[in-house]
Amino acid sequence: MTQHGHNLEEHLVDMVADHPDDHSHGGLGQYLLVFAALCVLTGMSFFTYSSYWPFSKEVAWAFMMAVSCTKAMLVIMFFMHLLWEANWKWVLTIPASGMSIFLLLMLIPDVGMRQDNGWAWYSRDRWLYTSNKPAVQDSIAAALRREQPHAQPPATVH
Repeated sequence: MTQHGHNLEEHLVDMVADHPDDHSHGGLGQYLLVFAALCVLTGMSFFTYSSYWPFSKEVAWAFMMAVSCTKAMLVIMFFMHLLWEANWKWVLTIPASGMSIFLLLMLIPDVGMRQDNGWAWYSRDRWLYTSNKPAVQDSIAAALRREQPHAQPPATVH
């Protein structure tokens, strides 16, 4: 082995020897506290579906998103040990977050165009092969009227 390689090897051995074995990441009590917080947050999520939820559906959705993000943050910070990592984690996190937001922004119009909302509508063939046929019979008739103004919509869809 070359002299340079030998020095690198000694340097790595010294680094490992200088690093303490106990990682002092809070211990079992901290993990149990985070677990209890995750259980409480999960209960809060289920509360939005109960009959006791006093707010609108939109508020419930926003509340669920906030609770989900909080739970994800707790799992990432404590169980994946990112709270104790060096600053290199931002080099990975920021570009991945940017790509996720970009993907979300690109998919929202596509999802919106797949709804029968007055300005974007399904074709007749797409409605014929939908999984929930009783709920979409009116939409089939509307799609047929748009595609063929003089044709009569079918009475039932099988």
